[in-house]
Amino acid sequence: MLTGGHPNSLGRTVEVVDLILADRRRLDELYACYASEDAVVRMRVSNAFKRIWREQPAWVVPYIDRFITEVAQIDQDSARWTAAQLFGELDAYLTDGQRTQAKTILKHNFAATNDWIVLNNSMQTLGAWAQQDGELRDWLRPHLERLSADSRKSVARKAARLLDRLT
Repeated sequence: MLTGGHPNSLGRTVEVVDLILADRRRLDELYACYASEDAVVRMRVSNAFKRIWREQPAWVVPYIDRFITEVAQIDQDSARWTAAQLFGELDAYLTDGQRTQAKTILKHNFAATNDWIVLNNSMQTLGAWAQQDGELRDWLRPHLERLSADSRKSVARKAARLLDRLT
């Protein structure tokens, strides 16, 4: 159901989400699609998971470790930005160990990609955590300073806003 159509479209993603919301047991089927060779399918899986955790966050909690160890390692920007969003939006469900691992992943995002959505979502989550974490705040500041001069307005604005909050 997640194959075909225009690569930038959602295809039948919303229909898949509706099926899973009606039958939670199908969530494993969705997660298994991250193993697809088709990058469009993996992007749609990410979108579906985002929609599901916003409706039923507790359903996604058992997958947090897998997002840390498997999804965040997928060499695809949509998987990276989904992981960054998930870590931030499900922060209350993360253990200290999971949060530490997530910080490492998001820090890596700054070096691994130049994708504006990955950068914005990683900054958002790290910026929120840095308000309570002095070590992370010290690490993040120079990256935000660099990104506040980025040629892409959304990246530069987000970095500048976060830098103001942290100063």
